[in-house]
Amino acid sequence: MATFLYKLGRFAFRRRHFVALIWVALLTLAGVGAASAPAAGTTSFSIPGVEAQKAFDLLEQRFPGASADGGTGRIVFKAPEGQKMTDAANKATVEKTVKALGDGSEVVSVTDPFTTNAVSKDGTVAYTSVKYDAPGMELKDSTRDALEKAGDDARATGLTVDVGGDALQAGAEPGAIGEVIGLAIAAVVLVITLGSLVAAGLPLLTAIIGVGIGVSTITALAKALDLGDTTSTLALMIGLAVGIDYALFIVSRYRSELAEGRDREEAVGRATGTAGSAVVFAGLTVVIALAGLAVVNVPMLTKMGLAAAGTVVVAVLIALTMIPALLGYAGKKVKATGEKRRPTGEKTGEKTGEKTGENGRPGKQAKPGPGVRWASFVIRRPAAVLLLGVVGLGTIAVPATQLELGLPDDGSQPTSTTQRRAYDLLSEGFGPGFNGPLMIVVDAKNSDDPKAAATTVTDGIKDLKDVATVTPAMFNKAGDTATITVIPGSKPSSTQTEDLVHAIRDQGVDVRADTGAQVLVTGTTAMNIDFSQKLNDALIPYLGLVVGLAFLLLIVVFRSILVPLKAALGFLLSVLAALGAVVAVFQWGWLGGLIGVEETGPIMSMMPIFMVGVVFGLAMDYEVFLVTRMREAYVHGESPSQAIVTGFRHSAKVVAAAAIIMMAVFGGFISSTESMIKMIGFGLAIAVFFDAFVVRMAIVPAVLALLGKKAWWLPKWLDRALPNVDVEGEGLKTQADAASSRDGDEDRELVRA
Repeated sequence: MATFLYKLGRFAFRRRHFVALIWVALLTLAGVGAASAPAAGTTSFSIPGVEAQKAFDLLEQRFPGASADGGTGRIVFKAPEGQKMTDAANKATVEKTVKALGDGSEVVSVTDPFTTNAVSKDGTVAYTSVKYDAPGMELKDSTRDALEKAGDDARATGLTVDVGGDALQAGAEPGAIGEVIGLAIAAVVLVITLGSLVAAGLPLLTAIIGVGIGVSTITALAKALDLGDTTSTLALMIGLAVGIDYALFIVSRYRSELAEGRDREEAVGRATGTAGSAVVFAGLTVVIALAGLAVVNVPMLTKMGLAAAGTVVVAVLIALTMIPALLGYAGKKVKATGEKRRPTGEKTGEKTGEKTGENGRPGKQAKPGPGVRWASFVIRRPAAVLLLGVVGLGTIAVPATQLELGLPDDGSQPTSTTQRRAYDLLSEGFGPGFNGPLMIVVDAKNSDDPKAAATTVTDGIKDLKDVATVTPAMFNKAGDTATITVIPGSKPSSTQTEDLVHAIRDQGVDVRADTGAQVLVTGTTAMNIDFSQKLNDALIPYLGLVVGLAFLLLIVVFRSILVPLKAALGFLLSVLAALGAVVAVFQWGWLGGLIGVEETGPIMSMMPIFMVGVVFGLAMDYEVFLVTRMREAYVHGESPSQAIVTGFRHSAKVVAAAAIIMMAVFGGFISSTESMIKMIGFGLAIAVFFDAFVVRMAIVPAVLALLGKKAWWLPKWLDRALPNVDVEGEGLKTQADAASSRDGDEDRELVRA
């Protein structure tokens, strides 16, 4: 591996014009494809195999043209103080709004609140519902605009009017301002770390090019593959973070090789062969984690994971080829400011930290860096550091035991949005359950008396707890399928509503046994409950697959059993702590005001499995970058303790900078108004902090110090069976020694002559 990448790096350095031209051409091609591709909405949402989806599919068959999964919109009206919605002027405004809504191109039906009993008991609140023939996520912008305009026109008459429903769902907004701030912080960290504007600019430039290619490709294929805005947001988030980090590690290693006195081409080759090997395996762990989301069998998650994994592959390829090419253009400008002025004969000793002059005599003793001082402290107190790190993260993880899962609804939107105000108005006038009605589908095709079966279902539901309203059954033309609407007494995301769904389904088992009719519960609320359950069921198999594959991969990389095991256990600790922090902030509301959390509630159901996938991949990045340098030192003859210090001397500063950069990129998404994106940004940022600075910087060296040589133990039979990928660059050292020996033989021959 190292030898191949060494040759690749030197090739890219020598053929820099060709390599740069290839990447610019790919970026241009992807950009043209994105610009000319037809517009695509957010990906359609379906969950194969769950009851709510089966009910939607059944409705499509039995109620053709009814658009069972079509989007819905609501306009909620509230009369001014002292007035009622039944007053002549207010009633005329509502009727005008209903008429205007009925003219829409994608509209199936519009209800009149005065004929459908959609006026509150006190007469102050009324609402009209709009049914569309396409899912809310796939409606045209013009349809959403028409819905909002109807609300604006009604509001102009003096009524309080707000608009809600899934028809207003738009693509996830990444929070552009926060994103720019995140990139700015990344740039500052790179300048401080590398001490050179040119060196700092290379990772930013290549990351932007990689993300540009990845996101543009996703945009170009969005219509054909049914990819949505959320897919692009995830690819942007992950691509920026890993793209900057991978390039940073190679640039940093290149500068270390230059400091050893090697010429630029040799330094590029060695940096690509050693740090590049770590980049390849780090990228592989991220790809495994993201592509593994396909195990969940939710098409939307599968597409998001594969698209983000593709962006990571692009980031790895750019780091291995374009960075060496750009280093060829940069010349000496890639060195830190102080190093540019240093005489060429003076270099810094790699192991001692001493400065040596041209005569080889030791110069002024260099002060150990913070990484060396910290590693030395951990080696002296490994048990105390390990205990403190584990107890600290374990304490932060405690809130995760109270994790409640669900999907965000309009009730979790900021109070400044019209969706949230409409949600609150409906709750005020009709009760919170009106925001999440349940649809009961009675498949009576195998029943002797379909109407009696539907009546049995209706009467049974009325006797259940937390039921506010049950509408009469409505049959299709064939008379073999009925729908019943149930209004819960609690809000859609509450545990009471979830219990009601399960109670109706349990009751349906008895109904089927007695009447032969099958009872299915669907609707947005039921779909969210089923989605959460499906993700919960898939979490353990997914965790086993991802951790298992990465464990095998890390055994190959580190030639050890205990180091990969320690890496996996450390990841589990950091992800549990991150979930605990997410629960404390978004579910309990602790310090939520600092990041704009206006409404607490259940944690997004995909958050645990999503964090496992993304954080595992990123955590292994730091493990590979930090521990491969320790492994390299150990293989080259240093003691286990010395190898830990050497690894920190060369990698701690860069790993810390990479973590801060990744936190800044993820943290930029916290400014998003979308609760889902805000939660993802916060969760990933805090997880990177815990994993990089507590697990990798404290727990890892403490465990390695306690294990000593045992950390690098591998059974002989397994050592013989595993392929030798040479991540440490041992092959490069052997080549260099052979070349040095040949040069020495030639010199001796010349002397004899």
